[in-house]
Amino acid sequence: MTASTTTDQAIRVLLVEDDDGDALLVEELFADAGIAVDLVHVRSLDAAVHALDADCVLLDLGLPDAMGLGGLERLLDAGAPAVVVLTGLSGTDLGLQALAAGAQDYLVKGEADGGMLGRSVRYAVQRQRSEATERELYRSQVRAEETSRLERALLPTPVVVDPWLEVGVGYQAGRDGLLGGDFYDVVERPDGSVLAIVGDVCGHGPDAAALGATLRTAWRTLVLAGADVEQILPLLERVLDSERWAPEIFTTASMLAVAPDRRSADLYLAGHPVPLLLGPPSRLVPPTMRDRALGVPVPGTWRPQRLELSAPWRLMMYTDGIIEATVVGGRLGKDGLVELVDHTLERGTASLVDEVIGQVRRRHGGQLADDAAAVVLGWHGSAR
Repeated sequence: MTASTTTDQAIRVLLVEDDDGDALLVEELFADAGIAVDLVHVRSLDAAVHALDADCVLLDLGLPDAMGLGGLERLLDAGAPAVVVLTGLSGTDLGLQALAAGAQDYLVKGEADGGMLGRSVRYAVQRQRSEATERELYRSQVRAEETSRLERALLPTPVVVDPWLEVGVGYQAGRDGLLGGDFYDVVERPDGSVLAIVGDVCGHGPDAAALGATLRTAWRTLVLAGADVEQILPLLERVLDSERWAPEIFTTASMLAVAPDRRSADLYLAGHPVPLLLGPPSRLVPPTMRDRALGVPVPGTWRPQRLELSAPWRLMMYTDGIIEATVVGGRLGKDGLVELVDHTLERGTASLVDEVIGQVRRRHGGQLADDAAAVVLGWHGSAR
């Protein structure tokens, strides 16, 4: 049965009624009330479950395959929109039970005229839409709170007291602003040494973000607890092994341990891009000790590469979301990053990391496909 009146603004109504006479009466009531509806009539609950593409369902509680509130509950479990119960079963208790079970309204056959039926359907649809909007708003608020908690875990405030040490950090979420598994941290120890890490959990989305937050927190805990530097990555891998959701999940990382006198630093590369020694001219640190990513089941541990530093110096660590950004001519790449950094340094900026990530995003033409994180450490004083 199609609607008595159909327009672009018609309310789509699914009538679940096994009595053809009652179905014809409903159609006439809509016509008398001047309500524009697109009316679809089915005679059983089984048929209704497969025809729920509607704004409102008018449901009879006495059907061949469902009697009473069980039919209403089954319809709602199947994802029905606003439901108005229209039945010959009178009784206040049944009406209240129907409303408590999830119906938007309850009308008794023979007592409802066209105006009452029209208002009931319109109000039911509006209430359903308002409730859906409120639920979506609540979900958005929950997601925002969850994102904020993940951001606090992934994007910590560096713990550095040395006034001569430059520390710059930055992060840009990829894929429409959803957090991923990139993380960073910088901590100064009581002996004056400074440890920094940039890491990247493979994958995207909340699982990768949660694992990245766990690894970042574990790393800071190990550093603050005074773990030997050469034991930090092996211990971090044990955390990864126990927390990852699948055995193929791995994490790349670049860790720097700057000596208290700031004359040298030990670089640990776990399958991660090499840092930049900033100029201008800037250059990639030549890797001599590049080891496997965390979580990859092959033999080998992580060995330090000693970097001799002379003041003033600046080092940039970054995740591959920066160098894999697509620009005119292909990927940005490491050479493109060097060129971009030097161009940024020549122009001068208050926040090198933010400016570099912003320039990468502009050259990419918008939101990056992958997360991007970077850390800059610099020393501008004399040797300690």
